[in-house]
Amino acid sequence: MITFQAALTGALTGGLYALMAAALSATWGVLRVINLAHFGLILAGAYLTYQVTTSWGFDPVVTLVVTVPVLFLAGAALQGAYDRLGVAGFGSLLMSFGLLIIVIQVANNIWTADYRRIDPAVNPYATGRLSIGPLVFPASTLLAFGFAIVLIGGGYLALQRTFLGRAMRAFAEDRMVAAAFGIDHRRLGLLLGGLGGASAAVAGMIFALSNSITPTTPYEWFGTVFAVVILGGIGNLLGTLVAGIGIGVLSGVVSVVWSPSTEPFVLFLAIILALLLRPQGLFTRQGAR
Repeated sequence: MITFQAALTGALTGGLYALMAAALSATWGVLRVINLAHFGLILAGAYLTYQVTTSWGFDPVVTLVVTVPVLFLAGAALQGAYDRLGVAGFGSLLMSFGLLIIVIQVANNIWTADYRRIDPAVNPYATGRLSIGPLVFPASTLLAFGFAIVLIGGGYLALQRTFLGRAMRAFAEDRMVAAAFGIDHRRLGLLLGGLGGASAAVAGMIFALSNSITPTTPYEWFGTVFAVVILGGIGNLLGTLVAGIGIGVLSGVVSVVWSPSTEPFVLFLAIILALLLRPQGLFTRQGAR
């Protein structure tokens, strides 16, 4: 039962991994931009959630009415800068890493290097839980999983059933042909960048519910989030969701069966084996599907 509980909690936590990875996967698959600055936007979302909750006494989830518009604009502006400068591929990796360093330094200047955590008095999700028999569902992980299902599932349906979604998929498949049919990649890029910023606001809020925040926290996310992107298939939203849940389950079970210190070893060994057997990832990478 303990192992099953660990697997269940890990699956719910995997929703957070998927939320962090979805926008990174989509911009990489559609726009060919490897946007490491996305981790900086998640960090900003976490700090803004902390600040708004602490200063104004808002419920952490309600802070999304502030953080989502702010980071939507930040994400759109960032993608607009990439497009204007013609940044893509390896160049985007270097430039966005520099931007991430700047965000980390700004956060350090504003909030210092001290650990910041939302006061439990205004954060009912830190200790809240739902119990069904012997099983316990922490409130923060339930929120992570719920937001992941809604946002990633909604994004997938939008890509499949709306004109903008079909335009993004066409652009991801063949840019020149898409442009010949009148698809404006700049507007699509701004929209996708903005949506990526909005998802970063949600991921940052979820992370801040049950974790302490420091300016260097994004470095802890790199390995897991890139594993989710690669295993899920670059540009594949549903694959990202499944990979996030799978990695969460594996991490949770390994932590209980062996020890938390062996989790990174087993996790990345499994990733290496998966990529050796299926180099293109566990799911197709064809566009943002």
